[in-house]
Amino acid sequence: MALHESNFFLEKSESKIATCTCSKCGHRDDYQVRWIKRTKKDKLPSGADEHDRAVFGKLRNYFVRVDDVLTCNRCRRKFEIPSQQSVAFF
Repeated sequence: MALHESNFFLEKSESKIATCTCSKCGHRDDYQVRWIKRTKKDKLPSGADEHDRAVFGKLRNYFVRVDDVLTCNRCRRKFEIPSQQSVAFF
């Protein structure tokens, strides 16, 4: 039976600062953006088959962005995070 992807990673919440410009009022400021850091486990979980071993060998550590929308500090309107990736490898 194939294991789910979450069985191969350790997850930790992390916050990073990003400089974004509000698309409504044009105000540029630094915002806290939440990410989930997924780090590959040191060894393969028990119950893994040959397919899981092959997948585990190819996995890499990565970040997944949680926040898609920010609230402007000046006008208080919501805007989407522009031109940033939602997944980043490290």
